[in-house]
Amino acid sequence: MSQAHALPASIEPVSYDRFERDFAGFTEALGGSFVRFGFAVISDHGLPQARVEAAIEEAKRFFALPEATKLKYKLPVSGQRGYTPFGIETAKGATHYDLKEFWHVGRDLPPGHRFRDHMPDNVWPDADMPDFHERVGWLFSALDAMGRKVLEAIACYLGLDRHFFDPTVDLGNSILRLLHYPPVPRDGPHIRAGAHEDINVITLLLGAEEAGLEVKDRDGQWIAINPPPGALVCNIGDMLQRLTNHRLPSTTHRVVNPAPERRGFARYSTPFFLHFNSDYAIRTLPGCVDAAHPDRYPTPITADEYLQERLREIKLA
Repeated sequence: MSQAHALPASIEPVSYDRFERDFAGFTEALGGSFVRFGFAVISDHGLPQARVEAAIEEAKRFFALPEATKLKYKLPVSGQRGYTPFGIETAKGATHYDLKEFWHVGRDLPPGHRFRDHMPDNVWPDADMPDFHERVGWLFSALDAMGRKVLEAIACYLGLDRHFFDPTVDLGNSILRLLHYPPVPRDGPHIRAGAHEDINVITLLLGAEEAGLEVKDRDGQWIAINPPPGALVCNIGDMLQRLTNHRLPSTTHRVVNPAPERRGFARYSTPFFLHFNSDYAIRTLPGCVDAAHPDRYPTPITADEYLQERLREIKLA
């Protein structure tokens, strides 16, 4: 088959079972997928499916509340906690906003912590949804722990100490986003999520029973990501791309509108955006620089400076 008519590549799942019994093999398979696609699919992740589904059901119940009720949980400055209504977030460089609304959960910090000036307390709809806090809070913690396991494999793939990333993300400004893409009744200029790259270190994605996620391959083709049931999709964010001098690429992706026969169905997903600690200086790893790959980023930047710059670009700050 000629290159011009080749079928798009596919992303083969990597079983998390290998993490304990064949860590080296897991590391190579995961790292190879990230280098090739910027994405990986992790099967057999071991998170209790009943608890995952309970958290997603809480999200569905929240988004079904009256608009006036949901708006009680919108903070004066949109972005990193609570509810963000439909029609705000816009992909960098895009003209039309995304067709989505969402809820953000962040890390809880103790009183007096130095990061509290930009990592506020969470907002919880306890009066309207008494189980939301416990069930959704569990999902934040579970994905935070899973993200650190993935970073262990990434560290080894990069030739670093296995626990290199532990002190860089233990108080990271990480966000669990509960996403609702409403039904799309007709064609128009807006899509569920415009083409973009993620800002953070890595993203872990659960849910997304409805299709729509697509990744732009390096040859310019869009690849549909349809993971097997119960799998976890993981991708590299811009912060890790910068740290690794693009050895691990942050790949453009989007969520396209549904086929006509699925336009009446909403789409829900729960991406977890894992971030560095706010004061971590993103400085290119020496092992990712050589004569053929000069340092693209000779000037370091802190994780919070980078985040705030990017949030302004997508109208969330």
